[in-house]
Amino acid sequence: MMRRDPYWWVAAPLAEAEQRPVDPRSDVVIVGAGYTGLAAAITLARAGRSVQVFDKGKPGEGASSRNGGITSGNLRHSHAEMSKRFGEERATAILAEAKLAREDLYRFIDEEGIDCDFKLVGRFAGASAPGDYERLARDADHLHRTLGIEAFAVSRAEQRQYIGTNFYHGGNVRMDIGGLHPAKFHAEMLRVAKEAGVSIHGETAILGVRTDIDGYEVETARGKVQAAHVITGTNGYTDTSDRWLRRRLVPVRSRMIATTPLSANLMGELMPSRMMYTETRQLHYYYRPSPDGTRILFGGRDGTIAGDADWPTRNLRRAMLDVFPEVAEVELDHSWFGYVAMNRDMVPRIFSRRGVRYAAGYCGSGTVWARWAGRKAALQVLGDGARQSALDFRPPKFVPLLAGKAWFMPAVIAWMALQDRLAARKAAG
Repeated sequence: MMRRDPYWWVAAPLAEAEQRPVDPRSDVVIVGAGYTGLAAAITLARAGRSVQVFDKGKPGEGASSRNGGITSGNLRHSHAEMSKRFGEERATAILAEAKLAREDLYRFIDEEGIDCDFKLVGRFAGASAPGDYERLARDADHLHRTLGIEAFAVSRAEQRQYIGTNFYHGGNVRMDIGGLHPAKFHAEMLRVAKEAGVSIHGETAILGVRTDIDGYEVETARGKVQAAHVITGTNGYTDTSDRWLRRRLVPVRSRMIATTPLSANLMGELMPSRMMYTETRQLHYYYRPSPDGTRILFGGRDGTIAGDADWPTRNLRRAMLDVFPEVAEVELDHSWFGYVAMNRDMVPRIFSRRGVRYAAGYCGSGTVWARWAGRKAALQVLGDGARQSALDFRPPKFVPLLAGKAWFMPAVIAWMALQDRLAARKAAG
């Protein structure tokens, strides 16, 4: 029977929340115990600050243990589009920072001895329509010329060296992207944070934050805390304790499915390079081999906003079969979703309001951006010279009629699905 919990929790089950006493005073209170909050906490605690982290669920229960574990640091807009929106200088700086963020993640994994099945295997991006190939080729060339990233175009005649399908019309490869086990990574961050002296309070909701003469009074479900600084890293799981932020971040469900184990021969045929994978369909599918190389893990946007219906799983399976019809008889043993946070600019952000620092809006690429942005927010608290970031500018724009639930997303997803169907018919005929 197919399970509804994340595949990742099999090897790295969530730890039970510790009900330790809440200290009434703290240098810094952090809201959210995912990648963002823990990265900030580790940085601050190692600088000698007293830090308490609060999460309304179990630490890591949200997107940090549900994501695909692909270390892309994607940016939704091209360099040209970002230049139009933010200017050439900031666009170039954001693109360069994505490279720095990946490198910093890999350094953290190495230096801290993080056991999370990380492999720097590269990523293949497939052109789902013939016209997408030239754009992917240009993107690879731009990354190589401007940032020195090993990236190159792959023609349709060459693509079976990287992926065993004829579905794509060529694509590109970049070798600076890898894969990790997201739940193991979070568990290891939790370990490092505790070793640094961070107090972590799971299943302890934040009820409100107000300014006072000494900084902030943070009301939690288990008592009040006086803090000099507050950092919020709730991203797609922001609740009514921060209505201002809820009107600026759009929570979107991203779903993944996991197949039952495949034979070594079939995995070798379908994923000969054992890379991470993405493509250009509007619904933004991404996939990869499991860390042990025995399964296909396939993800994409989920069109629901409540409950856990079966049809998003069926749709995701159909999308997987478009690429790999060979697995038509293979069963699924996991289907799960988590929330990513979009914003109107579709660029990750670090920003402040009334002195509270926020790191959020990773647009589905939080495996890289969340840790980076959390660390940068912490450096801002410390006044460290490394605190500067191209992501640090105005808060995300207000989204009209948004009050937490993205009621309009089913229509958006349906429109994207229609565009994908029309593009497929055009390519076929």
